[in-house]
Amino acid sequence: MRCWVGIDVAKDSLAVWLRPQEKSFSVANDEGGYQQLLELFAEELPERIVLEATGGYERAVLHTLSRAGHAVSRVNPLRARAFATAMGKLAKTDPIDAAVLAHLAQTLEESPSIAPSPERERLRELVQRREQLVSQRDDERRRLAQAKDGLVRQCLEDAIKDLKSRIRRYDEYIVGAMAVVDGKQAEQLSQVKGVGPVTVAGLLAYLPELGQLNRRQIAALVGLAPYNSDSGQKSGQRRIRGGRSMIRRILYMATWSVIRYHKDFALRYRGLRENGRCAKVALVACMRVLIVRLNAMVRDGTCWRTDTL
Repeated sequence: MRCWVGIDVAKDSLAVWLRPQEKSFSVANDEGGYQQLLELFAEELPERIVLEATGGYERAVLHTLSRAGHAVSRVNPLRARAFATAMGKLAKTDPIDAAVLAHLAQTLEESPSIAPSPERERLRELVQRREQLVSQRDDERRRLAQAKDGLVRQCLEDAIKDLKSRIRRYDEYIVGAMAVVDGKQAEQLSQVKGVGPVTVAGLLAYLPELGQLNRRQIAALVGLAPYNSDSGQKSGQRRIRGGRSMIRRILYMATWSVIRYHKDFALRYRGLRENGRCAKVALVACMRVLIVRLNAMVRDGTCWRTDTL
């Protein structure tokens, strides 16, 4: 019998709902619980499994089920809550949320989520830790600018020095991890002037779909696709929505560098500004073009083309 599964993920437990059987149960969010799910799904053969992104607690079960060959989709919690509201499910408990996710699984038409390999997961952790260290360093720099006492200033300077050293070590770890994940793609992306090693590492870590989607899909996935806001005779301003904010943060600084080094991007940005677009809108437009071109470059295995308007 065909079925669809929703899994509400918590730190220690997984609430599971099977539709249309209307079966509900809970297992531990650990290897033992995953094994129970695999044994059950070997019999039920679900069409699709949907779970929410829950601060990383969903990663292990997502990887386990995906590696076993199941179609698993990880959705934004806001999207799942909006679906629940639309279906009139205003109450919120773990079993109710799992039932809503099972219903969502039955209606989804998009491709299942891609579970990163263990090597890519390691790269992601290294990149995230480097980002945390950079944030700590910047915080200490701001504190140093306000500190007056000699002892406090010395402590802050020592902390900044130590954090700089740690960041350099993580840069080395990340270079090695990139070579393991996809050294060819890392080298290909690094050839684009203005796209530095931090950007390349972020793309490899957070965007495994790069090169596997078309231009509209990659722009939407990153959250750089403008959506209409029209109703009747009203034509609203188009805005970007959703997507992966960590990729947008990475592309933000990279795009400024690309604008500086590449004439076609500089002309595009300047033209948008001269046409009355604000700086942020013009930059986002250039970010969208950048990710679309990087995606095409990786997909087709070609070199970066300069001065392409």
